[in-house]
Amino acid sequence: MTIDKSEIAQLTEQYGGAWGINHTRRLLRLIADIDGGLAYNAEAVWLAAHLHDWGAYAPWAQRGVDHVARSVEVAEVFLAEHDCPVKLKARILECIALHHSAGSDRSLESILLRDADALDFLGVVGVLRDFAKNPRDLRAAYDQVKKRRASTPALLHLEKAKAVGAERIRHMDNVLLEFEAESFGCF
Repeated sequence: MTIDKSEIAQLTEQYGGAWGINHTRRLLRLIADIDGGLAYNAEAVWLAAHLHDWGAYAPWAQRGVDHVARSVEVAEVFLAEHDCPVKLKARILECIALHHSAGSDRSLESILLRDADALDFLGVVGVLRDFAKNPRDLRAAYDQVKKRRASTPALLHLEKAKAVGAERIRHMDNVLLEFEAESFGCF
């Protein structure tokens, strides 16, 4: 296999910008926090964490095509071009394909990536992420945060992920309470 980790990290930053590479770094940190010492293919997880959103980045994003499906397509080509072993490639593509899906009938690597990605939607980062996307429509941002706060915990599978999620929801609730108070009843 000829995948250079510094190259893939550089490409993730080049195409995903600061958001893309920092999201990937947060995912890898969260995975380390929630893995509970379980045995898994760390290389597959590292590669999947970097590739999982490439389908949302220019030049690969396609209007009307879900970024998850597009990321699988882009990753499949990238991994083939870099002579990735068949079993490793299959595991990476599974992780990418299922990173927004509920359920536990999958590999541990896929569960780790999905749980970490879900956790990144919670907490202060989750709140700020949605408000940053809608700076001129605070109502839409607020509603999106409330929706994510309600639905995202159901995606979590690992016990450590659930514990981290509960803590992040407490932080999220505190931010929302302050926002509601400072908006003088507008929210």
